[in-house]
Amino acid sequence: MALYTERLMRHLDAVEQAITAALPKAEGDEVSVAPLMAYACEGGGKRIRPVLLLEFCHLCGGDPQKALPFAAAIEMIHSYSLVHDDLPCMDNSPLRRGKPSVHAAYGETMALLAGDALLNRAFEAMLSPQVEIAPDAVIRAAYELAHRAGIHGMIGGQVLDLACEGKRIDLPTLQTLQEGKTAALLTAACRMGAILGGGSEEQIRQAGEYGYYLGLCFQIVDDILDVTSTAEELGKPVGSDDENEKSTYVSLLGLEEARRRAADYTRQATESLTAFSEERTDLCALAEALLVRSH
Repeated sequence: MALYTERLMRHLDAVEQAITAALPKAEGDEVSVAPLMAYACEGGGKRIRPVLLLEFCHLCGGDPQKALPFAAAIEMIHSYSLVHDDLPCMDNSPLRRGKPSVHAAYGETMALLAGDALLNRAFEAMLSPQVEIAPDAVIRAAYELAHRAGIHGMIGGQVLDLACEGKRIDLPTLQTLQEGKTAALLTAACRMGAILGGGSEEQIRQAGEYGYYLGLCFQIVDDILDVTSTAEELGKPVGSDDENEKSTYVSLLGLEEARRRAADYTRQATESLTAFSEERTDLCALAEALLVRSH
């Protein structure tokens, strides 16, 4: 099953161009972190977050073209988080998207700085005077990203993940962990798109709900692939969860129950979009495709 429908593929093409445009360019022979930022964001990722942002902007009556700086921004935030996750002090992963991770290619110190630079560049992109969206929507969308990428979202989930390494945790703790580490940024993407598109409060709420359930499903499938796939298929090491003694949905529930729960979250994601009527077809197809993905 193809991951993206025709319309979502158009969003994907626009996202790739927007990321390239948003990244800084190295000048002359000076020592620069710019090439590392580009390396961290290079193709290989699914770009799910920016694609969702543009699709919800479209569904709420906005112009996805004007939302491109925000699409680039959320992908830069996601990429910076991966650069830092891969560091020796975190997951110590030598591979990302089928190639050496940033620290493996350029060294730990420069990888740390590249991640920091991507974080800051994301807010430069969103808050640029050239952005053609109403200021109140710009501020609300930027806040949404900052909040859900911070200690009450993605970073909070990562902190809990590290604290739980080597420990047997229960399912509610794992759920809280993944609500932050994985689901928060997907929730942000969907809510930001609805905000930038001028959606109603109900549309913004439902967009976030879709992102939340999609994020939980995405993580369960990741856990499943960590024990059923190969490094060549995934583009990153497999078996790392077991090696790092991490509790996962598979270790706590078993493979079959994990698959059943992923399917249930997919159903909840697609059923959450009642405010979008018939236009939700592409989002439903994406949710189904993510459920059965192989990498």
